Amino acid sequence: MNQEEPHSRGQPQKHRMHPDTHPRDWSWPFWPAVPVYPYGKRRTLRREIVPDTIWTFDQLHGILYTIVPIRMTIVKLSANGLLVYAPIAPTTECVRLVNELVAKHGDVKYIILPTSSGLEHKVFVGPFARCFPQAQVFVAPHQWSFPFNLPLSWLGFPQKRTQVLPEDSNQAPFADEFDYAVLDINLGRGSFVEVAVLHKRSRTLLVTDSIQSVPEEPPAIVQLDPYPLLFHARENAFETIEDNEANRRKGWQRISLFAIYFRPSALEITGLGQALRDAMKAPVHSAKAYFGLFPFRWKENWKQSFDALRGNGRLFVAPILQTLILPQAPTQVLNWADKIAAWDFGRIISCHFDSPIEASPHQFRRAFAFLEKKPSAYENLFENSSQPLPEEDLRFIKELEANLIQRGIATPPKEKV
Repeated sequence: MNQEEPHSRGQPQKHRMHPDTHPRDWSWPFWPAVPVYPYGKRRTLRREIVPDTIWTFDQLHGILYTIVPIRMTIVKLSANGLLVYAPIAPTTECVRLVNELVAKHGDVKYIILPTSSGLEHKVFVGPFARCFPQAQVFVAPHQWSFPFNLPLSWLGFPQKRTQVLPEDSNQAPFADEFDYAVLDINLGRGSFVEVAVLHKRSRTLLVTDSIQSVPEEPPAIVQLDPYPLLFHARENAFETIEDNEANRRKGWQRISLFAIYFRPSALEITGLGQALRDAMKAPVHSAKAYFGLFPFRWKENWKQSFDALRGNGRLFVAPILQTLILPQAPTQVLNWADKIAAWDFGRIISCHFDSPIEASPHQFRRAFAFLEKKPSAYENLFENSSQPLPEEDLRFIKELEANLIQRGIATPPKEKV
């Protein structure tokens, strides 16, 4: 089934689900490895970003119906064949959609795992690679796993076809068409690594978790099953919500606040006793409805919080990275961002939330200004990206940081540059 839907930037985008799809084709039997929603049933939606050149494949993941897209990108190689960035679950539906591209453009030649710490990305690489046995697998450096640091072969990676990305991007077999920059931060008990990849010909930057932009409307993959959207559009456990465009939008915007901030200032959590009493009176007590439990209370100003987060579609770094990770190595991060800002690109594809994002190298670099003491040359270049995220919404994550530092689990941030 093909469908045309307006993209958030106003440009039509073509979405595709396989015409012969069946619920059994959505099955993902290995979901207990990362037990998050949608568990054993994962839909896949393919979108053509650059005609006959770049495609994204969206699935969902989350907890408590706080669901966001998780995205794989495939790029056609000029000499025939495909490069895959950040694989997703290779369900029957997903593999069929990939094989449609294989039939037209050649085999999957390269698979890139662009992170060391993102289990939601890492867990799919081995199974995906086994579906495409001709592909070479390249992984970001300093891979690690928790609670035990296991060899990649024990995690399902094909041993004879897996290697670490060369430190020098010119040494990669796809160097003629791609450049990449590796951010590698030693956190003591692990590492945070992200590999940003530039497809030169299409001027497209691929990133994993570092950069995000939140769309005002719920993404197409989220709307295939609107139940999570409607679940979070409610005001209390007693409300039965109507399925309409406005309520889907309300649910998505609240989900975005929840996913980005964990506990935004506009959200209050009901005490356990009150939540249980409310659940007893709820109209639905099925497991799907969490037996009536709905401990969330949104303040009247929640929409202002979302508007401040979205910032008219601005680029931003996720608060958890702004607070806990990137301040551990501000100079290193800014050098990485400077290298990327020197590239020529006009769009960014991220693994989560909105994509593609029309953005310049300057806008990308501006997102990292929170690491600088003084405004840089990128400050105030773009009005919609000049405001930092609201302090009141960052409070919970900063309290979490203070607690982790007190317990010796995290270290204080380094001084800004």
